[in-house]
Amino acid sequence: MTTAEEMRERLDAHVRSMVAWHFSEETGTPFWLAWAKEQSFDPRSSIRGFSDLLQFPHFDGDVLRSGDVDQFIPRGYAGKPYRIFESGGSTGVPHRRLSWNDHRTDYDAFSKYLPKSHFPEGATWLMVGPTGPRRIRLTIEYLAQVRGGRCFHVDLDARWARTLMVSGRHEQFADYKAHILKQAVSILETTPIQCLFITPSLLEGLDELWPLGESAITGIMCGGTSMTAQTVRFLTEEVLGSQTRLFPTYGNTLMGVAPSLPIRAEDGFQLNYYPPVPRAVLRVVNPDDPSTLVDYGQVGRVELTTLTREFFMPRYLERDEAIRLEPCAEYPYDGVGQVRPLGSTDAPVAEGVY
Repeated sequence: MTTAEEMRERLDAHVRSMVAWHFSEETGTPFWLAWAKEQSFDPRSSIRGFSDLLQFPHFDGDVLRSGDVDQFIPRGYAGKPYRIFESGGSTGVPHRRLSWNDHRTDYDAFSKYLPKSHFPEGATWLMVGPTGPRRIRLTIEYLAQVRGGRCFHVDLDARWARTLMVSGRHEQFADYKAHILKQAVSILETTPIQCLFITPSLLEGLDELWPLGESAITGIMCGGTSMTAQTVRFLTEEVLGSQTRLFPTYGNTLMGVAPSLPIRAEDGFQLNYYPPVPRAVLRVVNPDDPSTLVDYGQVGRVELTTLTREFFMPRYLERDEAIRLEPCAEYPYDGVGQVRPLGSTDAPVAEGVY
């Protein structure tokens, strides 16, 4: 089992490798090469570990909203075909991230956390979530395939659903949600589905039409919107049968996916997530001074650093807040708990269906 010290050493070595790649004239990313020319330090010699990334300012996510994707093509990937994935776009123009293999690599690593007892190899999956430019559509299908199975899909335009919701067209929103669920039920009626990916709000609605506790589904991956402990308790104790495992995830286009610890009543049904270190690192920082961490057990703003050869993004402040979690035996590094939209404790935040 990896110790916290061994993980720190591994992360520091990974940081050095990624900085060397993205700031090299041979393999580097044009955006970062141009940025480095305006700095008073050379990242390749100054950044020796993760803590040194504090020399970078917080990443400005607006640069990912421009149409100039060429500036984020590492020279080491020049000429190779890539995909353009988009974030949710719930706050305006979506962020865009290029991917050659990252979306597959992330889910290759994630797959080992899914228990075969509830997500068996060779299973048939149903994905009820966003398609189009979202990477989640391809990654869930890939996850099913690498585990020897196959995946059916229901098309979901999450942006349109949210537009209906925030504009007060609640009747149309309900109709669209019913339209999505009707498609899901149609597949469930004709296909023996064992594993399901779905968002929390759609999961509750699906159970009303197709009682999940009486179905053949043994594993449910749930993600896309936040879930309160009360919702988790309701789903695990009153909706799902004992044979069905709920496996919440936290992730997005810019990070990848973070698995959750097993849900336990003795923990108050709190959802605790640990990121895919060293490829992505989460810190929980003081909203008023985001260069400093909050204490363990305290709430702060989530800061994301992504470290792959395809994408380097240091210190991006997410629009989420969470509790800072201590390392644990399985994950010898910080995690995040009770993730929710930033500011949602002061006022409700509309999340739609994803």
